[in-house]
Amino acid sequence: MDRIGSLPRVIAEVARSLQAETGEADTMDLAVKLALEVVDGAEDAGISMVYRSGLVETPAFTDERVLLADQIQHELGEGPGMTAVRDEQVVSCPDLAAESRWEKWGLRAAQETGFASMLCFRMFTRDECLGVLSVYAASPRAFTGADVDCGISFAAHTAIAIAVARQDENKDIAMDSRSLIGQATGIVMDRYDLDAVRAFAVLKRISTQNNVKLHQVAVELIRTRHLPAR
Repeated sequence: MDRIGSLPRVIAEVARSLQAETGEADTMDLAVKLALEVVDGAEDAGISMVYRSGLVETPAFTDERVLLADQIQHELGEGPGMTAVRDEQVVSCPDLAAESRWEKWGLRAAQETGFASMLCFRMFTRDECLGVLSVYAASPRAFTGADVDCGISFAAHTAIAIAVARQDENKDIAMDSRSLIGQATGIVMDRYDLDAVRAFAVLKRISTQNNVKLHQVAVELIRTRHLPAR
């Protein structure tokens, strides 16, 4: 079966694999590994968060060289992830050493990482940052049009999986916070012979007076079994 013909099946398998992950970090780690299977020419891959401030973070990568390529972008203030991907869905760098759009970055990246070609795929854009999936190869012009098509589909599925994982983590955090506050309220009720409403009001007042989040007050109370100083 040809690669283009099998793409829907491959993407379906990838989507199921990503859905099986429960956390944002785990989803990203799996995604960069799967990118090497989906994009035929890819030898390494990474997911980057590019912030408007110029900061570049790389939470997932298959090799330290990917991290180095992003660090060079951040240091020089130029590169495909920092500029072009904001305006284009895909950016191709077929020969890093001869790259004319980001000459300093391309030459340094080629010399210091050993990568010769790269594809960048925009995953999502938020007000404060941009999500980018990048794949790399050691030879120039390693990527074909079919690789671009595969990468676009894979980046879209990865973006959805990351968004779902982030949403689930936020729900878990909210549930954990409610549980902690409930435990702390119970401690105050028992110790000071208060009903639930008054016990919660005590925690809330301490939170407000000390400018500390309510769940942090709860954590401290559960840990020490004493109310924080008011």
